[in-house]
Amino acid sequence: MTDPITDMLNQIKNAQAVGKTEILIPLSKIKNDIANILSKENFVGEVKKAAKGKIKGLKISLKYENEVPAIAGFKRVSKPGQRIYQGFSDLRKVRGGYGISIISTSKGLMTNKEARYKKMGGEVICQIW
Repeated sequence: MTDPITDMLNQIKNAQAVGKTEILIPLSKIKNDIANILSKENFVGEVKKAAKGKIKGLKISLKYENEVPAIAGFKRVSKPGQRIYQGFSDLRKVRGGYGISIISTSKGLMTNKEARYKKMGGEVICQIW
């Protein structure tokens, strides 16, 4: 069994390690939502849907700050074999506020800051810093 979210995050991190400007990953709704959150939080650049032949994909432009990747690391919290859920009061800052957690709530995916503000808990997908 594979984990497409971890694959997506690994592809972004590996592409940034070799200095690529953009990557193309297979499209799914949750990957699109995660990529849009990363774009909104300035971890990656522009996110567009693209097609290469019959394969639909997601084109993500990568972001660098003085030739240093914007994403320093990530941690997959909730895995396919073990789901991790937290209430809004249990959601903490990531790396002293420098990172974000992506939470899957009943109102869709959002960051830990938005979930605390809206007083919603859910499944903690990953942490990114």
